[in-house]
Amino acid sequence: MPHTEQRTMRRVLRREIAGTIGLLTDEHDFTAMRRYRTFTFDDHTTYLQQVEALLRTLAAQGSHTTVALFDPEEYAEFCAHNGLEPDAPSSRTRFTAELAATGPTLPYEGQPLAELVPDLIDEAVRQATWQYATNVLARLGVCASCGEDIGRSAFARASRLIARILDTASPGHRHLVCSVSAAPETLVAVLHADEDRDGTAHLDETEALEFTSVLALGIATHSAGGLVMRTTAPGTPDRVYGWRLRGERLEPLTAAEVFDAYCTDIESGDLVSPESGVDYCTPPDLGDHGITPGHAH
Repeated sequence: MPHTEQRTMRRVLRREIAGTIGLLTDEHDFTAMRRYRTFTFDDHTTYLQQVEALLRTLAAQGSHTTVALFDPEEYAEFCAHNGLEPDAPSSRTRFTAELAATGPTLPYEGQPLAELVPDLIDEAVRQATWQYATNVLARLGVCASCGEDIGRSAFARASRLIARILDTASPGHRHLVCSVSAAPETLVAVLHADEDRDGTAHLDETEALEFTSVLALGIATHSAGGLVMRTTAPGTPDRVYGWRLRGERLEPLTAAEVFDAYCTDIESGDLVSPESGVDYCTPPDLGDHGITPGHAH
């Protein structure tokens, strides 16, 4: 009897433990891990099928599981830094535990792996974009002429611009995209805002922080960039408009420029049909917020 009770208690405790699975999302990363003797999978498709089956089993048992992006290069660096043998399951477990605390993760909620993997990759790209932007802002130092911290000043400027853009937007759901040209590739951030009946906008704090950081990077480094807003509300056409980033200023795009941007294939440059029920228009006036810079560094 005592043994039966102990097994029952262990099963109950197991349901209380949250776990993390490090996932090799693409064939290249999977192949890189195959150089380790203790990594016994031979086929990436079979590996993904087994992971998905395990996730379903854990969910059926009442366990909460998150999925993390497992990067073989980061794993090798982690092992070298911590003096671990990389060809050991215990080392992979330690690295996965580290990912759970610091890396991009998503909760498994019963969705197919084919849906979870793209979302996990998007989360990793978003996190890397924010880390790059914040690192650059922190390294810019102070302005030689005014003594202000350039990164902090640019972040404050970006915050004011975003607040003004949301204040002047039409009621409804707002979808804002910011792109900034930076080496080695363009940084892109997305911000969603929903509005209460009283006009109060609701933002995801993490998303807002990342978005503001990317815009601040463009302002601080005077990089080429732009913002595009799309507002959606029942019973009215979607409104799409935007601005060009010039130094610390936002210059409104004409309706024709917005139309051309939305109706041109990015890869081929060919024209594509405009969406029905969409009004491509000029943006609302931001007043001095969009025209007058805080400081010209």
